[in-house]
Amino acid sequence: MGDKIYVTNMDKHTLRTLAIDGTVISTFSDPDLNNPRGVHVTPGGQVLVCGYASNTIIQVDSQGKNKLATLATQKDGVTRPCSVFFSFSTDSVLVGIEQNVIVFKET
Repeated sequence: MGDKIYVTNMDKHTLRTLAIDGTVISTFSDPDLNNPRGVHVTPGGQVLVCGYASNTIIQVDSQGKNKLATLATQKDGVTRPCSVFFSFSTDSVLVGIEQNVIVFKET
């Protein structure tokens, strides 16, 4: 944990994973990741990324090579997400959209 840096590139629609020394580990792209913005690493090492233009929140593996899941889409109320955060204390995912926040809580 804490040994990688994740950087989104909105123009190239990618998530780049870097080692602490700046070495590129991987570059990830997916149709569900259009114009990526916010990225968050959970305490458990899950990587969550906002697809601003694709209206999605996706989860990728810690190496930044594979999509593990699409967590939320426009059908769930996600429109132009800019930020994402997992709250361990409330076991919920908070998504910043425009001037609001959507909270997804596992049931």
